[in-house]
Amino acid sequence: MIPSRPPYEAGARYYSLGSYYKKTFGEPIRKISLDAHFSCPNIDGTVGRGGCVFCDAVSFSPSRRLGLDDLDAQIDEGIRRTSARFGASKFVAYFQPSTNTYAPVDVLEKAFRIALRRPEIVGLAIGTRPDALEDEKLDLLASLSREKWLSLEIGLQSSLDRTLRLINRGHDYRCFVDAVARARARGLRLGTHLVFGLPGESREDARLTARRVASLGLDSVKLHNLSVVKNTALEKMWRRGEYEPPGLEEYAEIAADALERLPSEMVIERVAGDVGSEFLVAPEWSSRKNAGKNAVERVLRDRGTWQGAAFDPRWRDPDLEDERHL
Repeated sequence: MIPSRPPYEAGARYYSLGSYYKKTFGEPIRKISLDAHFSCPNIDGTVGRGGCVFCDAVSFSPSRRLGLDDLDAQIDEGIRRTSARFGASKFVAYFQPSTNTYAPVDVLEKAFRIALRRPEIVGLAIGTRPDALEDEKLDLLASLSREKWLSLEIGLQSSLDRTLRLINRGHDYRCFVDAVARARARGLRLGTHLVFGLPGESREDARLTARRVASLGLDSVKLHNLSVVKNTALEKMWRRGEYEPPGLEEYAEIAADALERLPSEMVIERVAGDVGSEFLVAPEWSSRKNAGKNAVERVLRDRGTWQGAAFDPRWRDPDLEDERHL
């Protein structure tokens, strides 16, 4: 039996970031992407080289494409562009490309405080990896979170270790779980990123990852469709015929499965992404703004379902208890 429908906004099928911001801040809030020019332990040889097989920071990050080094200049430009496009007056500073806790604590604090001192900035969102979250860095973030709203986004992509090895992620699932536990112990607001359509993963594998993430008590999640972008190891795999990204409808079905298995109070920051056509190799639909989002929402409407519909303990789905895909 499907439980009663969660109290989302009228017509909504999931708890969107816009709804959360409005509820939390009382007005529309927009993110502006910032690049503090940190590196990544999976690129410089600390845990690996070459990065994840799909990674190209320039194609995934608006701030890196601006070519501005100075953080204040990036903030000014981000506010100007975002205000003109959306009419917002308050912003969350999103430290987005690379690994934004991969530096000494004093360097991190200096960068974050440049954003925090701006009156237009109501909070920070910090993207990182689980293997770059030593206790002293979590202590810094916890201290900053007592001054202003802060969300720590710990990338995961998949909960299957075989997939993490295949995509050259450089850490395992246990590392992620440990980082989450230590961050939660400090009261930090936590999000993660999941990628669907990864090489070798099935629809059942994606369901299992959603189920595991749902059990960790995270506050938010971003769902990404895997795109093949230029100058990546994934492009080489695609050209050799070793990988084919999911089609639009296939991805929408997988993402809808995941949303059904995530708790209704978890903020869904996105359900799909897009890549600029100048960077994209495949699939074509990834270049169309909102194509993935619209397709996922259409699947949920057609199913008559919503985020959290399969999370309720009264719901019995044998696929959720199938451990063969570990």
